[in-house]
Amino acid sequence: MSKLFNNQSLLRPTASEHRSSRLNSSGIPANSLFQSARRHSSSFYGSSLKARKIKIGFAGARRSLIFTPRAVLAMDPTSEQLAGKFNLDGNIEMQVFVSNSSASSIAQVDIKINYSSDSLHLHWGVIRDRQEKWVLPSSQPDGSRNYKNRALRSPFMKSDSNSYITIAIDDPAIQAIEFLVVDEAQNKWLKNNGQNFHVEIPMREKLTVPNVSVPEELVQIQAYLRWERNGKQMYTPEKEKEEYEAARFELLEKVARGTSIEDLRATMTNKNDTREIKEPSVSQKENNLPDDLVQKQAYVRWEKAGKPNFSPEQQQREFEKAREELQAELGKGVSVDEIRKKIGKGEIKTKVSKQPQNTRYFSTEVIQRKGRDLMQLINKHAAKSAEDKASTSVEGKNSIEPKVLKAVELFAKEKEEQDGVTVLNKKIFKLADKELLVLVTKPGGKMKVHLATDFEEPVTLHWALSKKAGEWLEPPPTVLPPGSVALKEAAETQLKNESSAELSYLVQSFEIEIEEDIFVGMPFVLLSNGRWIKNNGSDFYIEFSRGSKHVQKDAGDGTGTAKALLDKIAEMESEAQKSFMHRFNIAADLMDKAKDAGELGFAGILVWMRFMATRQLIWNKNYNVKPREISKAQDRLTDLLQDIFASNPQNQELLRMIMSTVGRGGEGDVGQRIRDEILVIQRKNDCGGMMEEWHQKLHNNTSPDDVIICQALIDYIKSDFDMSVYWKTLNENGITKERILSYDRAIHSEPNFRRDQRDGLLHDLGNYLRTLKAVHSGADLESAITNCMGYRSEGQGFMVGVQINPIPGLPSGFPELLRFVLKHVEDKNVEALVEGLLEARQELRPLLFKSSNRLRDLLFLDIALDSTVRTAIERGYEDLNNAGSEKIMYFITLVLENLALSSDDNEDLVYCLKEWKHALSMSNSKSHHWALYSKSVLDRTRLALASKAEWYQQVLQPSAEYLGSLLGVDQGALNIFTEEIIRAGSAAALSTLLNRLDPVLRQTAHLGSWQVISPVEAVGYVVVVDELLTVQHKTYNIPTILVAKRVKGEEEIPDGAVALLTPDMPDVLSHVSVRARNSKVCFATCFDPDILANLQAYEGKLLRLKPTSADIVYSELKEGELADSNSTNLTEGSPSPIKLVRKEFNGRYAISSEEFTSEMVGAKSRNISYLKGKVPTWIGIPTSVALPFGVFEKVLSEDSNQEVANKLQLLKKNLGEELSALKEIRQTVLQLTAPPQLVQELKTKMQSSGMPWPGDEGEQRWDQAWMAIKKVWASKWNERAYFSTRKVKLDHDYLCMAVLVQEVINADYAFVIHTTNPSSGDSSEIYAEVVKGLGETLVGAYPGRALSFICKKNDLNSPQLLGYPSKPIGLFIRRSIIFRSDSNGEDLEGYAGAGLYDSVPMDEEEKVVLDYSSDPLITDENFRRSILSSIARAGNAIEELYGSAQDIEGVVRDGNVYVVQTRPQV
Repeated sequence: MSKLFNNQSLLRPTASEHRSSRLNSSGIPANSLFQSARRHSSSFYGSSLKARKIKIGFAGARRSLIFTPRAVLAMDPTSEQLAGKFNLDGNIEMQVFVSNSSASSIAQVDIKINYSSDSLHLHWGVIRDRQEKWVLPSSQPDGSRNYKNRALRSPFMKSDSNSYITIAIDDPAIQAIEFLVVDEAQNKWLKNNGQNFHVEIPMREKLTVPNVSVPEELVQIQAYLRWERNGKQMYTPEKEKEEYEAARFELLEKVARGTSIEDLRATMTNKNDTREIKEPSVSQKENNLPDDLVQKQAYVRWEKAGKPNFSPEQQQREFEKAREELQAELGKGVSVDEIRKKIGKGEIKTKVSKQPQNTRYFSTEVIQRKGRDLMQLINKHAAKSAEDKASTSVEGKNSIEPKVLKAVELFAKEKEEQDGVTVLNKKIFKLADKELLVLVTKPGGKMKVHLATDFEEPVTLHWALSKKAGEWLEPPPTVLPPGSVALKEAAETQLKNESSAELSYLVQSFEIEIEEDIFVGMPFVLLSNGRWIKNNGSDFYIEFSRGSKHVQKDAGDGTGTAKALLDKIAEMESEAQKSFMHRFNIAADLMDKAKDAGELGFAGILVWMRFMATRQLIWNKNYNVKPREISKAQDRLTDLLQDIFASNPQNQELLRMIMSTVGRGGEGDVGQRIRDEILVIQRKNDCGGMMEEWHQKLHNNTSPDDVIICQALIDYIKSDFDMSVYWKTLNENGITKERILSYDRAIHSEPNFRRDQRDGLLHDLGNYLRTLKAVHSGADLESAITNCMGYRSEGQGFMVGVQINPIPGLPSGFPELLRFVLKHVEDKNVEALVEGLLEARQELRPLLFKSSNRLRDLLFLDIALDSTVRTAIERGYEDLNNAGSEKIMYFITLVLENLALSSDDNEDLVYCLKEWKHALSMSNSKSHHWALYSKSVLDRTRLALASKAEWYQQVLQPSAEYLGSLLGVDQGALNIFTEEIIRAGSAAALSTLLNRLDPVLRQTAHLGSWQVISPVEAVGYVVVVDELLTVQHKTYNIPTILVAKRVKGEEEIPDGAVALLTPDMPDVLSHVSVRARNSKVCFATCFDPDILANLQAYEGKLLRLKPTSADIVYSELKEGELADSNSTNLTEGSPSPIKLVRKEFNGRYAISSEEFTSEMVGAKSRNISYLKGKVPTWIGIPTSVALPFGVFEKVLSEDSNQEVANKLQLLKKNLGEELSALKEIRQTVLQLTAPPQLVQELKTKMQSSGMPWPGDEGEQRWDQAWMAIKKVWASKWNERAYFSTRKVKLDHDYLCMAVLVQEVINADYAFVIHTTNPSSGDSSEIYAEVVKGLGETLVGAYPGRALSFICKKNDLNSPQLLGYPSKPIGLFIRRSIIFRSDSNGEDLEGYAGAGLYDSVPMDEEEKVVLDYSSDPLITDENFRRSILSSIARAGNAIEELYGSAQDIEGVVRDGNVYVVQTRPQV
């Protein structure tokens, strides 16, 4: 007998990840995004339901009215009628039965499937209230789980070879259930022809609601219960009324089912409830005060207070105050029944005032944003590349000089070579101008510890061993070096002099060997000339194993950095450690050197300041400095930075980041107020203890830590003096107990305030926090606004004697805009706030490009606005849980706008922003392709983010690693330096939004999780690599499934690889894609990061891949099953060798197209000649001439090129052992000189064919043409081409290169056609890809996807769009000549050599960042249909001409189609 579980804890209605073919008007489920995990108030324990005690709540938001279906799991279906029978995946049959149970209001759905698996689940939801998307049922039967808040997953029950599940529904509003079946272990989905199964629920008998009334107090309680289970959201007045009536209807339904009013009252007031209730207090027992009355009174208090959003602690206090008020009534002799009546009339006296609305959680106020031309946002100031800067130091000398190793480094190098093992730990400590090395190795199973220093005076080591980190234990006698003295809990050893004539060093050293593994580290201090030497006031300590730390890397040679500047910083660090005043003054002194070094110089300063801000460097060391002196030094540095910002537009992004780490500073009064105001706080509030210790610390040296300490004190007081809250705030911001004890003026005590000090301290510390932030924070919004708007105080509070004038020339209405921002800065609904922040940034932007003495304050305001956008977006994630895709897309535009406003070279970001706005327009107009277009914009935006991350990595990481190694920064912090910079910016928030929108767009556009480029079944072992490029020439000895994070498109597939899976997006017609199909290698792009992570987790395991045209099913195999598989390339016999016929020079340097023969030119030239006069006249064929086979060899044999020929011969002999010679061979070919006869013949042929002769524009133009010809010849020795020919054992010496010469058509669009669909093998449809500009971005390794489409050959006027373009770059060129490679090895049977060799235009192409939002191919459907139809018709015509499938390249110019080459499709 089936058991019924009824869960009264409702889940919000949520759209499923999987939908039926019936979509809503926007084409997507509205509520499928951003679902956060929900903590349920109820749990199942057998058949009893335990619920938390109800607590009053005071805020909420709009909720839909939902009823409670009940789910039943059963193995014994009752008599039903067959509703559907389905054949799934060949031999799997599923039957679905639907019936009404004996209780007429309950429907039952039984599903039986002849498939047995322990991991078989029903992935399901329900259709209710005539909605077109499914929602989650409110109950969760045993074994069910919520799957990503998109569906329920309920397990089937196994019986022999069958599986069963039964679902019971008692909600009349539910019309159907929708589901899929999934075998989770196999990642196998059973679908209804790609869609959901949809089962209609028969009409059930509707309950007749009796004509009775329900007491209003019960309705009020029921409304409260609904509000609580709906998440305590804020309701509008209309929604409040709706919820109240829904509560009344629920109670009437219960009465209709036979529940009496008395039973309702008993249950709802907890008199006969089975829920666990806390024992009432003694006073409650004595006075018998029902909880429902207390709840009502608390509700009345909440209403009178203005319905504020109370914290849980405030809610509990309000509940107790309500109880006290009612107890007072009881004390007057009023009965409980009379109290009930008085509450209903509002006659209970309550002391509550309207709560101030300082923090608003919902606001209907919005900013009216100005219409702006987004093109005005573009900033094309690109800094000089890191490679260019790396070659020059700040003194103008070469900065990549060989590194001269210091004495302790030479010592370490020698010991590492002697021990011949991996280093367990290595640390170099800076001791003023000296160094101390500790090196831990483990040769032969024994631990060795080496210590060395370049001190000149004798040094004694006072040391011990530790079993626990930091403890001092006397070393065992067997460990002590000769001459050591054993002490209590320690030992002392005199360091001995050690030198090396070979390596030229002299150090004092120490060495011990430890056989036991019980010791984990070694504490020590040094003694020299009667002076103890410590590690910044603490003991030195070295761990014996890596543990969680990272071994310090060698500093390296400084490649990719402003090395001379970084060396100077390292030299000055011991002085900078004294105080912030010293550090900021040193930084100011170095700014001229940084400016001379440009981008890398500013990167070096940023890295240094970032190390400081993240506490990787010492802030204060034995130096007493006044706060006003720190503030003055900050002021000097930021003043310099503002001037450099104004004169260096190409480096403004780095300069902004430097300023945000430094803080504002300020002359005189602002810094001194830090010192003065703490005295005032102590005096006014009678504080000693911890406050006095903090005062002493502030008096000695203030730092950004003080901002956190102040905030921790405020949090501690607000939490009713909860000490754990104080430490929580400190620890979450990086301040530990050890850190505050390490200050020169340590803080030993915890705060200990009296309750009567509460209000005064909160007021004074709040003001003091603003003072601290004004000095130390570069991104505090309130202080930044105050500094721009100005303030003045002449005798009140803490602003005594302070005046900051407002910045003149601020835009009209700007102050009101900033006031709006401050008013709403803590809103829970962040949309209006973010709009206001961005509007403020846009208004501010023109002022940032003008020099002024207040530019610094404007910059700090912009930095603060930028930072607040990021934090607001992160706070708003939860509110986007129930948002539709349009809302998410809108938030993406907001974050993208913020990122563009903060970026130097932002053209790509701005065009992405324009495209998102166009995508929103398409979505709003219900365009058929809106999701497909949005997906392409999403892909392009991801590429833009990746490009930005690569720039950060290239510019910052080398400086971080070099400077960090010099300064002894923890290697773990260095490894993630750039990653943490990126996480702190808008790029990370944008990436999060993109990741959450992606699956919705893929589902809506029916893209699935995969794009299968080469659908070949494969079995192999999983190997994960970062880049295919790094393994393309490797040979795997076992069948290998490569999971490569990056695939550009021009790589080779390594031998032994049977599959290539990647999240990257190479074009379907890219080189690697063609290679995969020709080699019968499975190749697919995976769009789902969860699936990809799952595949990566199988590294080293044996998997079987079963691809279809749109999906890949994978499963793990046992080791023995590999032998049974016949899907691996390795089991096939080696292909028969491909032979080339050597071509000879035939006496002609140049020939016209009429003279093209197989002995003279390759298939590329012959095919283009064949097309002339045979294709329809509307297809253009460019005029062509060629340098035939043998010309290169003839030129090489000329006397003038004898030296080049000899060098080539030598290099080719060494090629077998030295593959690096390939590059040198190519460079040598470029040294060839042109015989006069070649020049004359080529000129004659080109002019007679109607082509322009480059030399007519001057000798320099011919030199350009000749260089292009040589580059084509040199491409015979490209790495990719060379390895490809070697792989198939093709004789590389027999490969000959003709050069096809054509006039470049400056294309609007370029295309590649395969007249048989390469993905499906369907010969009835044409597949093509189109890019804007020249075709090199399509066939070369340019990131992003091309526009792709298919077209049926029997309906060439109806192209079907598969994907919009996401390539950010287009190539364009002036009228020019292109020289195309045309070898005798490009179209051999069984070997696809096309694309291996280079085609080189005489002029360099111009790279243009593309704006698709204004491209008619994207925006004009009729224009797109016309262009794509013309391309398809051209492909069909050429295929009919040859009678076989063709691979065709061409261009479109002014609507006309030109074909530039064709070859057989392979």
